[in-house]
Order: sequence, then structure tokens, then C-alpha cells
Amino acid sequence: MALEKNQKQEVIEKFKKHKKDTGSSQVQIALLTERINLLTEHFKIHKKDHHSRQGLLKVVNKRRRLLDYLKKEDKTEYDKILKSLNLRK
Repeated sequence: MALEKNQKQEVIEKFKKHKKDTGSSQVQIALLTERINLLTEHFKIHKKDHHSRQGLLKVVNKRRRLLDYLKKEDKTEYDKILKSLNLRK
């Protein structure tokens, strides 16, 4: 259920701010979104996997906190990442 290395690199390349950026809010939000999408697909097959569902809720909450932080710090980047990841708010 974890992201493969090449998937992770693609997401980082798309959302990084500078050459060595791997931990900015935008990159973290994009990686968490990708992981949420994978887990959502997993639950379509494994409906009774309640332990993983608990982990999904933690990941969703972490992304929500990062989005709130980004909204507070830089509204234009917040709007841009919502549009690029097709998130609604």
C-alpha cells in the first residue's frame, strides 16, 4: 500500500519548489494525497480492513493540517495546489 519509489519521485518532481526540495508543504500534501488515493482503491477490494482504515484517517487529518497551514501562510499556493490535486474545499 505504500508508494513505490518511482511514483514518489514523480510526485516530488511535479510539486517541488527548488532543486533539493523534498519536504515543503506542497510536496507533503501531494504525497499524502497520492497515498490516500491508493488506500481508497485498497478499500474498494478489502472492505473489512479496519486497521488500515484507521491509518487512512490519520493520513487525511495530517493532510488537512498541512492544508490549513498552507492556507494561512500562502493563499495563492494553497489555491494552486487544490486545483492541481483536484481537492475540494
